[in-house]
Amino acid sequence: MPFTRWFKLHHKAQITKNPKKVVLFNDTFNTYNYPQVAIAATELLEAAGFEVILPGHNCCGRPMISKGLVQQARRAAQDTVNRLAPLAEQGLPIVGLEPSCILSIRDEYFYLLPQARSQVKLIAEHCYTFEEFVAKLADQGELRLDFTQEAREVLLHGHCHQKALVGTAPSKQILSLPSGYQITEVDSGCCGMAGSFGYEAEHYDISIAMAERRLLPAVRKQSKETIIAAAGVSCRQQIKHGSGRQALHPAEILRDALKQE
Repeated sequence: MPFTRWFKLHHKAQITKNPKKVVLFNDTFNTYNYPQVAIAATELLEAAGFEVILPGHNCCGRPMISKGLVQQARRAAQDTVNRLAPLAEQGLPIVGLEPSCILSIRDEYFYLLPQARSQVKLIAEHCYTFEEFVAKLADQGELRLDFTQEAREVLLHGHCHQKALVGTAPSKQILSLPSGYQITEVDSGCCGMAGSFGYEAEHYDISIAMAERRLLPAVRKQSKETIIAAAGVSCRQQIKHGSGRQALHPAEILRDALKQE
């Protein structure tokens, strides 16, 4: 079931509305391929006291950008801006799960849509990765959630786009919110998948060689109880393909770490 269908059914079942609102930028990957990630984010944000809103956008244009399809990317970006601008004008935070999607809005959109620079600037100022937003709430003392005190090891792999524009500090911060979680970051560089790069036959060997440099050996060394964390969908796919281990998005890890009432 796509996340959008789950969300529609879930939203109808909600009886009370939270006074605080947050926009969840549900990218295509986490809507159709990995809806469990968007569901986990929704449940975590609602537990934190927010009403979750979906912007109703189509593709953000990131896949087109990566393939040099500039005109198609520009049209997708303009449609996304049209959807997000009214929400940003209301001062609502816009939270993304896939680093490349939400960070394209904060970076590439300025170059794709120079005529809409003021709108893009306003939207970008309200855009956060999931990790940034949760870390901000924690820093401001607004994250009133009870997490498990169970001791767990977490191995974190940072997404390249994320590392380039944000860094992994917010990821490490929020994954440490459950007091018993010990976070180790892999000094891995790129996982090698790089969007569709690792799926292309002519790049496969290079992709695997990149992953085998540090990432996959580090994952294989972990016990079965260690949680493997990666925000990027392509990173999680590479880890699964190369090691057989299922990496989780930080939203899934934190949702699963909530104390059960």
